[in-house]
Amino acid sequence: KGYAAHEREVFERIASLRSAALSATSPEQAAPLQNQLTGALRSLFAVSENYPELKANQNFLALQEELASTENKIAFARQYYNDAVKAFNIAIDVFPNNLISRRLGYEPRAMWAADDASELQSVQVTWR
Repeated sequence: KGYAAHEREVFERIASLRSAALSATSPEQAAPLQNQLTGALRSLFAVSENYPELKANQNFLALQEELASTENKIAFARQYYNDAVKAFNIAIDVFPNNLISRRLGYEPRAMWAADDASELQSVQVTWR
């Protein structure tokens, strides 16, 4: 089919971003990759609006459903992480914990957020 090559290219781009995000060793490394993945998914869904035959394809519909599910899981994990970081930061800052946490070298952790506007922009998917 005409869009089979497009599907393969999109799969490869999303799989590459997903693998990179999963292999990240810190939230600082993972956050930009997750944001790029989100952008790639948005681009994919936007492009699908222009191709009715692609939207009707069962493979694409299954992909779209799986990607939406994955994006929801990522959002949940991000919120869970941020809640845990917030609780940790509060715990090490209140008395008497702050006396012990300073001696043990505990430092406040950064929240998982896109702090650069370029990370929020959609990734451009080129259709050939």
